[in-house]
Amino acid sequence: MSDVIVIKVGSSTLVDEQGRLREEVLARRVADVAGLRADGLHPVLVSSGAIACGMGTLGFTARPDALPDLQAASAVGQGALFSRYITEFGRHGVVPGQVLLTSADLGQRASYLNARNTLERLVARGAVPVINENDTTATDELTFGDNDVLAAQVAILLRARLLLLLTDRDGLYAPGDAAPVRIDAVPADAALEDIALAYLTGSGRGRGGIASKLAAVAMATGSGTQCIIASGEDDGVIPAAVAGQAVGTCFAPSGRSEGAFKMWLRHAKPAQGRVVVDAGAVRALIDKGTSLLPVGVVACDGAFPAGEAVVVVGPDGREVGKGIADLSAEEIRAVRGMHSEDALVLLTGGSAEVIHRDRFAPSVR
Repeated sequence: MSDVIVIKVGSSTLVDEQGRLREEVLARRVADVAGLRADGLHPVLVSSGAIACGMGTLGFTARPDALPDLQAASAVGQGALFSRYITEFGRHGVVPGQVLLTSADLGQRASYLNARNTLERLVARGAVPVINENDTTATDELTFGDNDVLAAQVAILLRARLLLLLTDRDGLYAPGDAAPVRIDAVPADAALEDIALAYLTGSGRGRGGIASKLAAVAMATGSGTQCIIASGEDDGVIPAAVAGQAVGTCFAPSGRSEGAFKMWLRHAKPAQGRVVVDAGAVRALIDKGTSLLPVGVVACDGAFPAGEAVVVVGPDGREVGKGIADLSAEEIRAVRGMHSEDALVLLTGGSAEVIHRDRFAPSVR
């Protein structure tokens, strides 16, 4: 679906310092999104704000730290937030569809595909999906980080043309002689971690920040989606970004093409362990595209059954890629360094491959 545009609106844009919904900002952004729909595009909205909306109602004066408090605020705020979306989209004759996800939903292949099918059907029927993290069931270990990474995963899942991250500032800034200077464009395959950034204070109403946005950008651009970080308060920011006008900081896509399974493995499936391999195995995996065999395994960290994702690292500790293990952690440790025929005897049948080449996604370098 090449006309999919994923727009993420953060809490700092939608909620004021008192925890109240900024209804005029929400109305303007909904009008922008409805305009894209009228132009024949397929907008998908990833909206933060549920926790921040519920904070004021429950009497919190600042974002709470305790997980039950956050989940209670989300339970109260999500209904109020989506109710406003129903009203505002209704003014434009557009139906919104609420979709609540956790990273666990996307980490399982079957539910990942179900989520994609649901989103594609909503879009095909003319609705605008409004996606948020299901905070009431998510845990600290299974969260996206202010929806930035969730938005990137949705963009990857739907092979979106553009991911627009709307926040409380109009892009990234680099240190300047007199004042910080906005970075207008970042080329494809740039080392995002090496970009010098000026420190700018945030609103404190969301849980994300520059780190989560750059992580989202790296994921999406690495899968061929253009990204823009821009201000969620500027008039007409969404149609301007879609039209290619200079708003915010624009990140060029890599142009890399990858199958849906390996994109899911790389970006959505959480790793449950780590396999250390020797230099020969690194060359075989990366240069020759072969499977990982026991003879190339040096060590295995973690406790996991067969079928879970593991990170593969070389002898220098650098990540080589991620793959689905054909063996459990206990079995990998038992056969590490063995030739395949000896490993098969020890395993009493089955496959002696640690990771099949079709279930391995090399790290983006």
